[in-house]
This record gives sequence, structure tokens and C-alpha cells, in this order.
Amino acid sequence: MPRSSLGAALVALLLVPAGVAAAQRIATTGPIANLPAPVLLDTTGMFQARFARIGDDVFIGGQPTEKALREMKAQGVTVVVNLRTPEEMKNAVRFDEPALIQQLGMRYVYIPMRGNEEFPYSPAAVARFADAVGSANGKVLLHCTVAWRASHLWAAYLIQERGVPVETALANARAINLMDTMRMGSGSRQPVEDFLNRPVPQVGHPPR
Repeated sequence: MPRSSLGAALVALLLVPAGVAAAQRIATTGPIANLPAPVLLDTTGMFQARFARIGDDVFIGGQPTEKALREMKAQGVTVVVNLRTPEEMKNAVRFDEPALIQQLGMRYVYIPMRGNEEFPYSPAAVARFADAVGSANGKVLLHCTVAWRASHLWAAYLIQERGVPVETALANARAINLMDTMRMGSGSRQPVEDFLNRPVPQVGHPPR
């Protein structure tokens, strides 16, 4: 083999492990040693308000469009988790999201929540989300309306299920759309605290 070809082959061999090492799977189980920062992506024609990627296989966003769901399928998403209530879906979404997800061959996991008696923020929701992620066998999309509820659930999941320190989990979720510097809703606790069923002093509690 010519020296130039041999050199190119050696470079290629060296680059392959580097690329593999750079890949970071989050849609699995067990502790996360190094949580990657969310990467905010373009929402145009795709998601309402926010769209972020964490690692190589978790996406968190606001309400997706039909185009977004098709793109998620193309990118390897196997599970879509929706947190919006039936009323929200009926009044604000102009296509049949569950039907499209099924048509595309993805699994639809519905965990409606609104922070009220009918659709509470609860530890059970964290457990259901953890089960969806752990059994995804592919990439996961988590969404609500503007990624606010999704960010709170994401933080609670990281703390409860993946052993991520509270401050790290909150910072990660704030970079998406947790917004704990704003008063959202009438409750005295933030959703992440209801998901964990305990106070979280590190989370913001703006005055009423």
C-alpha cells in the first residue's frame, strides 16, 4: 500500500473511535456521570417556543407540528411523550397527533398533566416517563406546549431516576425552559417539587 494511502487509513481508524466516544446516549437507564448541556435548535415550522436536544437521543420541545414529527421519525425517534391535557390537544392542535405517531411507527406515551386535581404533577408521572425512556430502544421526544412542564419533568427525572445532582439537573432544565424565576400557576410549590413530592430549596420561588 502506498505510504499516503496507509497514512489516510491510519487517520480514519483513529477518527472512528473518537466519533463513537463523542456520542452520548441519554435514553437508557442508570446514573448519568456527565450530563450534556441542552442544545437549542431552530423551532421554525417545527415546534412551539422551544426545541432542544440533550445528548444524542433525547429531544424536548413545545408542541410539535406534523412536519416536526416526521422529522423526528427520520432522526430515529421511537417514542413520543406528550404532557398536554385532552382539552389542550382538542382546542389547540389541528391534526391527530396520536394517529400520526402510530402511522409513522413510533410509540405514543400520553401523560397528561396540568398541576390540578385531575391532572397532577406527581411521582407517578416521573415513573411513567422513566419507563418510556428506559424501554425506548431509540431516541425520545418529550413535549408539552412550550417545554415548561416538560423541563420540570425532565429535572425531576434526572434527580430521581438518573442520580444527577439537584443543581445540575435544574441548570440543565433551565437551559431548556424551566423558568423558575417566574411565577407560573397558583401553587406554592414548583412542579419539579410536586414530581419529587418534596421541597427543593435550590429551585426558585418568586413572591406572589
